[in-house]
Amino acid sequence: MIAERLFSDLQALFSAEQVQETTEAHPLGNGGEVTVYPTSEAEIAAVLTYANQHGYTVSTMGAGTKRGFGGLVQSANILLSLSRYKGIVEHVPGDMTVTVKAGTPFKELQDYLATYGQQLSLDPYWPEIATVGGVVAANDSGPKRHGYGSCRDIVIGMRLVYPDGQIIRSGGKVVKNVAGYDMNKLFIGSMGTLAVISEITLKLRPLPKCESLVVIAFRSRALMNIRSLVTQILDSMLEPISLQLMSPSLSRELIGEDAYCLAIALEDVESSVRYQEKVLQKLGAPQAVVSIQSEEERIRFWHHFYRTGINGATFIQGESLTVGLKIGVKNLDALKVVETADVLANSYDVRIRAHGGIGQGLCQIDISGESKDVLAAIAEMRKQAHELKGYAVVTHAPLVFRQQISVWGEKPAQFFLYEGIKSKIDPNKMLNHKRFVGGI
Repeated sequence: MIAERLFSDLQALFSAEQVQETTEAHPLGNGGEVTVYPTSEAEIAAVLTYANQHGYTVSTMGAGTKRGFGGLVQSANILLSLSRYKGIVEHVPGDMTVTVKAGTPFKELQDYLATYGQQLSLDPYWPEIATVGGVVAANDSGPKRHGYGSCRDIVIGMRLVYPDGQIIRSGGKVVKNVAGYDMNKLFIGSMGTLAVISEITLKLRPLPKCESLVVIAFRSRALMNIRSLVTQILDSMLEPISLQLMSPSLSRELIGEDAYCLAIALEDVESSVRYQEKVLQKLGAPQAVVSIQSEEERIRFWHHFYRTGINGATFIQGESLTVGLKIGVKNLDALKVVETADVLANSYDVRIRAHGGIGQGLCQIDISGESKDVLAAIAEMRKQAHELKGYAVVTHAPLVFRQQISVWGEKPAQFFLYEGIKSKIDPNKMLNHKRFVGGI
């Protein structure tokens, strides 16, 4: 009855093609009984105002690549899809800033900026599908975070719609903003639990004059050799954009090398890139093979790399369980995390692909297999993360599995602050309920 009333009410507010009834439950959850596709900020506000006044819950989604990340609810009353709310609002090439609507596909924006010799210095997975708003809401980033930072480093302003329909603005549209608390950081990574991101203003970088990919394969698989070489790189004058260690299983898949491999991205003027290539060739390590990839190989490598992650938008429930983990530790401890993941693949009947950023300590672990084996592997990875004083978050899993485990791990000491902010902004708990830490 609720779905019928919702459908009828929303059809009165929007055109017929903007409102759809849900016919079946999605295995990743985070859906809605009725889906609404707004095409303007005013329509986003209208949906939230209506839901708030009638006591309905709302789940938000861009393209759905992160649908399996967090959330303990199968369906809210309304699924607010921003997939049709896209486009560039303003681009000021001279100031190197751009303002875009939240539903804009990431690659679509990058292709546009490339015509001006500029880029957005983020590298999320599935860039042709992932939306800018989704990337910011989940604080998503890839290997190049080592050199370019995360969303919190490049977002300079946002327009947001609060759960009651109120539209607010944080930050500004210039790189040098006013002093004081950066409100943007409150919403980045909050998984849409505080407000719906409407527009985002980002600072840009020029496209690099030259790019290179250097792959170092450690065929001895000795962790001490990898640590020694990485320490030399970090202590040198080299400026790699990424310093990503891949497990043998991932290395086999991407470059056909059955070894731990270090993928080093270099971006600068050509003379600097060539110099850094030569330095890397001279460093060396026992049984380490250094290879400078051709331009074609470099493009192919990164194309496949960003599509190895789990994609919630195309997820199909299979016989085996697939789970994604994000583990954060101190930079060099990423070596231990990737090694442990490789060992667990042999200890349990699971398939594991793992890689970690040596310079920034973020690791991505994808585990597939039977539920009991996957659970055991997750427990081992979490145990190690805690021993290393880090954290482990489940970034993808079917809903029934997320309801069995603690996706975010133990509540942090500052959890009471999260609760206080949530209760102040969304007292009715209507927006992305139970999507964030501690079931917020």
